[in-house]
Amino acid sequence: MLRLRATTPPKMPLRRRSTSGYHGVRARPSGRFYAEIRSGDERIRLGTFDTAHEAALAYDVVAWRLGRSRRTMNFHDVWTREQAEQLAPPSPVITREQQRHQRELEQRLLIAERDERLLEML
Repeated sequence: MLRLRATTPPKMPLRRRSTSGYHGVRARPSGRFYAEIRSGDERIRLGTFDTAHEAALAYDVVAWRLGRSRRTMNFHDVWTREQAEQLAPPSPVITREQQRHQRELEQRLLIAERDERLLEML
């Protein structure tokens, strides 16, 4: 008689929570908190925040925009994307275009200051 032995399915490795206690948020050595989220193979860097709570709110806003399940979010009492955006701090992410524009403004300021000094000499 052939006996079948019941086998237990292989267990999935437990997903560790980060040391901050929030999804997508890691503590930096400086004491600040870094947030990022993955979308497929792409990693979206959300920036560095003063508190883990602020970083987690920023994570949730992007998670809402990406259409993620509420189970993967940090705050389960937030019911809409608009509500998440109202709670989140302004994003520290600066685009390349914004960096270029800022450099142009700084150059113009330097030129204006130089012109003023030259006019004062006359």
